[in-house]
Amino acid sequence: MDFIDIITHKKLGMRLTDAEIAYFADAAADPDSRDYQLSALLMAIRLNGMDEGETAALTMAMAQTGHMLQPDVGGVPVDKHSTGGVGDTTTLILAPLVAACGAKVVKMSGRGLGHTGGTIDKLESIPGMRVELPEEEFLGIVRRVGCCVVGQSADLVPADKRLYALRDVTSTVDSIPLIASSIMSKKIASGAHGIVLDVKTGSGAIMRTAEECIALAESMVAIGTRLGRNVSALITGMEEPLGSHVGNALEVKEAIDVLAGRTGGPLLEVSLLLGSDMLVAAGVADNAETAGQLLDSALRQGRGLAKLEEMIAAQGGDARVCRDTGLLPRARFTRAVRAEGNGYIHHVDAQALGLAAQALGAGRRTREDMIDPAAGLVMHRRIGDRVRRGEPLLTLHANDQDKAEAVAQSLKDVVHIDSAPCGGAKLLYAAVRDGRTEVFK
Repeated sequence: MDFIDIITHKKLGMRLTDAEIAYFADAAADPDSRDYQLSALLMAIRLNGMDEGETAALTMAMAQTGHMLQPDVGGVPVDKHSTGGVGDTTTLILAPLVAACGAKVVKMSGRGLGHTGGTIDKLESIPGMRVELPEEEFLGIVRRVGCCVVGQSADLVPADKRLYALRDVTSTVDSIPLIASSIMSKKIASGAHGIVLDVKTGSGAIMRTAEECIALAESMVAIGTRLGRNVSALITGMEEPLGSHVGNALEVKEAIDVLAGRTGGPLLEVSLLLGSDMLVAAGVADNAETAGQLLDSALRQGRGLAKLEEMIAAQGGDARVCRDTGLLPRARFTRAVRAEGNGYIHHVDAQALGLAAQALGAGRRTREDMIDPAAGLVMHRRIGDRVRRGEPLLTLHANDQDKAEAVAQSLKDVVHIDSAPCGGAKLLYAAVRDGRTEVFK
């Protein structure tokens, strides 16, 4: 097979065969293949697209370039994937809460890069926590505890690692077939049979418009269905950070507070929506209503928190943090950012807050950067809240006082205050389930 012929076919808008797509995926996983040919085909796909069958074939072909997990965990293995956002701590809430209801959660997560946080970085802020586990230990914890969250193994979808890097430097990131196949290939390879997707839209998300997000969600659900998985997707809002805490140890603390019943808000609301779909996908509940009741009961009885404690202990972490969050890393300095007028919060630049947390040390600019687990920020007010001049809007947490002061100065305009009352930020835009898209007004 000639790679130039494959490029030509897609350049002319032709449909690629399964064999051509497999050749492309294998070439992407081969370090001796030529970047310029891979890049040319990526651009042809970006310009001329792929149909549902092509995208599903690319997903499976990429998944098969590396090790594919076959989890025998005593139930339907389920997973949740978020497209990324600021203050999105749902995994740390969902994994134990859903497991407490009887599901088996197999979760491979990534590290943060840029303004969005990574679940693995958050977990590593727990003293002693191991996130790199041999496969058998990982699956053993899932069988025994019901959930385990680890980093993605090095041999998981090597084709995607290569293509992801090339997309970043060839202006082909914004291709729905390429985004969908990238995400779903990792979900398929990690062995999940029930997959719930959280597609974020808004200022703090990768994709800004609800229309783009719905198209991506529909594509991913269609791929998963074609490949025999039970997949659903929610399009949720990221006009402001989902939780009030942004930063690794801070987000762990907030997740514990949610599971302990000490706080709620949008973070809990979205977690319950996603958790409901996860329980249905796992076969633990027949419908959303039953699933919601199970989640509510587990939350009220403290079984979600107990399950998180059990998971942390199984992965070598100090489970005492679930009862005493003061054991988590704490920053030496705090700096308040105060309201400069009276009125109501109309807009929050979520991306700017994510970048601020990154600048404080909570995130990376490059993959080699070190994370400060204690760094980050806490929001005290949300969109729709009334504020008064001088009232704290944010508190910055840092181990470098000068850095905290510089970041504080950069955040003067991050929260827009107006005299007119307004409602809160929208949380749920649409749902894609069973081949049907429901859009919420």
